[in-house]
Amino acid sequence: MLTEKIEKYYSKEFDLNCAETMVYSANEEYGLNLDKKALKMASGFGGGMGIESVCGALTGGIMVLGVLFTKEKAHESERVKTLEKEFLSRYKDKMGDILCKPLKEKHHNDEVRCLNVIKEAGVILDDIVKRELGTPSR
Repeated sequence: MLTEKIEKYYSKEFDLNCAETMVYSANEEYGLNLDKKALKMASGFGGGMGIESVCGALTGGIMVLGVLFTKEKAHESERVKTLEKEFLSRYKDKMGDILCKPLKEKHHNDEVRCLNVIKEAGVILDDIVKRELGTPSR
């Protein structure tokens, strides 16, 4: 399950940021076969792209949607754009925002850091991915 992978990768053992956590977790869960160089692309999106803008868990989730639902280029289909809008809308409805700073103010603490923020993004992403791929939820 994606949230279990999120707990694994957001640990002190791996020391990943929120965007990296989402991409690494999805890579393992969905068998994306992303290599280390591709995984590193998520590094700059943690902490809301370093400026507390859009949450890294969400930008990481959007990267995953792009890998899974874009054939070659984004302009070939509206599908990925539609899925991104759903992902962000559902997340905002649940958590109250999509921006890092207000999410941290509301949900971050020293014990779990942003784990709950990332896990909620994972729940929504996993629901969308499994629905779109026709994979039953566990």
